[in-house]
Amino acid sequence: MNMAARLTGFAFEHAVRALAGVLPAGLPADRSLSEYFRANPKLGSGDRSMIAETVYAVLRNRRSLAVGAGSEYPRELALAALARVRGLNLKQFEHVLRGDEAALVARVKAMVLEDLPEPIRYDLPDWLWAALVTERGAPEAARLAQALKAAAPLTLRVNLIKATREAATARLEESGVVAKPTRYSPHGLIVEGKPALQRHPLFLEGIVEVQDEGSQLLAELVAPRRGEMVADFCAGAGGKTLALGALMRSSGRLYAFDVSASRLAKLKPRLARSGLSNVHPVRIESENDLRVKRLAGKLDRVLVDAPCSGLGTLKRNPELKWRQTPEDVLELAAKQLAILAGAARLVKPGGTLVYATCSLLRAENATVVEQFLAAHVDFQAVAARAVLARRGIELDTGAGDALELLPHTHGTDGFYAMVLERRK
Repeated sequence: MNMAARLTGFAFEHAVRALAGVLPAGLPADRSLSEYFRANPKLGSGDRSMIAETVYAVLRNRRSLAVGAGSEYPRELALAALARVRGLNLKQFEHVLRGDEAALVARVKAMVLEDLPEPIRYDLPDWLWAALVTERGAPEAARLAQALKAAAPLTLRVNLIKATREAATARLEESGVVAKPTRYSPHGLIVEGKPALQRHPLFLEGIVEVQDEGSQLLAELVAPRRGEMVADFCAGAGGKTLALGALMRSSGRLYAFDVSASRLAKLKPRLARSGLSNVHPVRIESENDLRVKRLAGKLDRVLVDAPCSGLGTLKRNPELKWRQTPEDVLELAAKQLAILAGAARLVKPGGTLVYATCSLLRAENATVVEQFLAAHVDFQAVAARAVLARRGIELDTGAGDALELLPHTHGTDGFYAMVLERRK
């Protein structure tokens, strides 16, 4: 659809109001927008699309847009995003500009990003840019930061207990949805554009689930087998639980542990669609819950996808870079280590423990694993590359034994994972 046809004063004012609700960084941006759209049901699909795209353009490029606009007010940031990121010209703005705002649009369009300090150019907080440079060097930090500013593609996981990837692709194409296989995951599809799939028959039948390719690869790294006892220790809404259950062909026993009843409640309809019968959701009070202790030493495999800063998911959740702080990261790292140690008790001798985050920072990743191994000499690291190769997946996992997925290298969200084996 032509942007000029969509940019009405009505839609623009709604974009400004929606942005004003998102910028204080309380709720996640997607939840905030959903609530805004529910409160304004008369907005058409074209208006909703324009509003969402404008909000996310601001969140991804907030620092540089604020410099160009000379303001951090929602209206000026929205104008700057439409001019700079969406590429509208002055004629397309004719229904919305006031006063000297034409000069703001011209100024933003003329801005040279290379003249700006690097944290502003790459739209990151100073502390996060400094951390990335320290850990990766400036050239790779720049490539990574640039990749994080792009929008993530819509990626699906095909539920192989219900259909093959080829059959799912064909059915999508029959309905006008074009999809291609993911680069690494044997079960993934990347969809062209952003079609609404929530009411698509393949979604309603549990044949496809929305899931980033990196999350799919984490399930492959756990490598569950039929008939095993497995736990997804921080299951949340259960995306990886469902992927693990499908790899187990709905056999064995798969626990979905989480401290949040509301998150586990979101798993129930997804589980019903999936056709899996081996999943057992369990709400726990903490990693030291009695129900966890009763399973000590009994499980073949445990996945700890730990609560983290989420900084590897900025393509999907750009507001996180403005919400997280260095203090948050340190607090999370302590929690991650405690959760990992608690989950480790479940693993039987010879069993596998996989620690994972969607963070880019060493403090939440390698440092946590190093501290865990120093205190748990009965565990040893296993090369992720070898585990994936045995499953027919060849990719550059980065240096050392860990799996590190990066947006600018692999085209996925940013993920870290380490496979840890309990010695027999």
